[in-house]
Amino acid sequence: MNFQKYSFRFLSLFLSIGLCLFISCKDEVIEPTGVVTPPPMEEEPETPTPTTTLVEGVDYFLPKIDLNNWKVTLPIGNPTEVQPPEILDYAKVEVLKEFMYNDSTDGALVFHTYPGAATANASYSRTELREQMVPGSNNTNWTFAQGGRMKGTLAVPEISRSGSTSHRTLVMQIHGRLTNAQRDLIGENDNNAPPVLKVYWQKDGQIRVLTKKLKDVNASAKKILETDAWTDNEGHNFSKNVGTDKFTLEVIVSEGRLEVILNEEESVVYDDIHMEKWGVFENYFKAGNYLQTRDDDSFAKVKYYDLVISH
Repeated sequence: MNFQKYSFRFLSLFLSIGLCLFISCKDEVIEPTGVVTPPPMEEEPETPTPTTTLVEGVDYFLPKIDLNNWKVTLPIGNPTEVQPPEILDYAKVEVLKEFMYNDSTDGALVFHTYPGAATANASYSRTELREQMVPGSNNTNWTFAQGGRMKGTLAVPEISRSGSTSHRTLVMQIHGRLTNAQRDLIGENDNNAPPVLKVYWQKDGQIRVLTKKLKDVNASAKKILETDAWTDNEGHNFSKNVGTDKFTLEVIVSEGRLEVILNEEESVVYDDIHMEKWGVFENYFKAGNYLQTRDDDSFAKVKYYDLVISH
């Protein structure tokens, strides 16, 4: 027998078995006790505990508008108006539910209107807020010398069309008002004066500003009080088209000066003789949806997300 030959084979077999055992056990940790510990397992991620707490901006939004100093006019009735304190609970006021309501999916107060009842001296219908410096009263207003500011974030997501383009709607105004003494001086039967500022959403998202100018800058103090002493200026179209997206409008008034700012980027300023002469009138702010058509089946929805005024 060749002892050396068989010793070599036995050694080779022993090494092969040892190598197999090493490979099969390389992922195991051998404790001194001889207990085999398996490799650590990756932990399953914990499932978040459901919550019932609603988070503004995640579950719902509410508009940021203080209605204490606003009344609203509707396109129904003679027309119908709702003012403080009733307007503060607008979600519960039955007559408002079609025309002024929350869209809590994006935090908007929706103003919906269509052709219907119109106010005196107007042809079109509106769902529009009117500023009341004293809640519930139209008799306290402000002058350019006293100044004022209105700023809002809004959008026009839905509006009817005429042919290939949209209808237009007024979304902000500054309206003039005669004092009782001025009214009596020119023999008028109400306190209405022209709107010195109109801001339109038109042509699928163009923002247009229109102000008043005197036909005759040398008109008498009495003549200036008459509506037909004034006419529209040439107007200004902002360069940015807002489409149906959110945008901000800010109106700043001071003595002899009127400024309108779009998206805090682009502005137009009026600080001429016409604004100086306008200082004779009282004024109030308006905001909402004043649809500029009486076409059948026309309508508009304007959303306001925030609206602030100050003097």
